[in-house]
Amino acid sequence: MQTDILDLDRFDRAILDVLAEDGRVSITELARRIGLSKSPTQARLRRLEEVGAIRGYRAILDPIRLGLEHVAFLEVRLSDTREEALAQFNAAVARVPEIEQAHLIAGNFDYLLKVRTRDMRSYRRVLAEQISTLPYISSTSTYVAMQAVKEDGLAEPR
Repeated sequence: MQTDILDLDRFDRAILDVLAEDGRVSITELARRIGLSKSPTQARLRRLEEVGAIRGYRAILDPIRLGLEHVAFLEVRLSDTREEALAQFNAAVARVPEIEQAHLIAGNFDYLLKVRTRDMRSYRRVLAEQISTLPYISSTSTYVAMQAVKEDGLAEPR
């Protein structure tokens, strides 16, 4: 699935930077921070939403305070990597709420999954009852995170 890269000027990038830090900023404050008046700022924001540069707005939850401290990364090897098998695996992964992220990998395994649970007991249950039953899994390897050193949203390289 190829998507066109958007041609963004400094004001568009400034809007994205501010919103990445504070998605609840008012239009007036956003305009002030980027150095434009309110109307052009609002028009640019609407355009960024329409073209998909901004996919939505959400609250950033603190998983530790919500009791979801255990993070495991899972290498997954599939028995079949044809497109239909990948599509079935992807759809099944999307239905497991404990899987925070799933990435198709170019390497000696097929997928890297980030799984967040309350504790090791919960992780073992999710692994046994949900993940190991996903289609086409031939093997997995688990790596438990000891500490999140950096876990931010999208950051644009400078």
